[in-house]
Amino acid sequence: MCARFTDDDEGKQVVNANGERIGIVESVDAGTPYVNPNPDVTDSIKTALGWGDADEETYVLDTDDVEAVTDREIRVRRR
Repeated sequence: MCARFTDDDEGKQVVNANGERIGIVESVDAGTPYVNPNPDVTDSIKTALGWGDADEETYVLDTDDVEAVTDREIRVRRR
């Protein structure tokens, strides 16, 4: 799924394939969602999503990683 994001997606929960909350959409800039990760997100999940440096406040969510978008959440696909 190549999702298109708007300001309406700000505040949505971002969950993994197991339904675990991994963050929240902090902002959307030119269709690109920026996620504030849940502090409990493991390094392996961050690595799988390309979220390298642990000192960043927000991370870009690659739309190719998105499996589904609902009214309340964005689910990323399993890698």
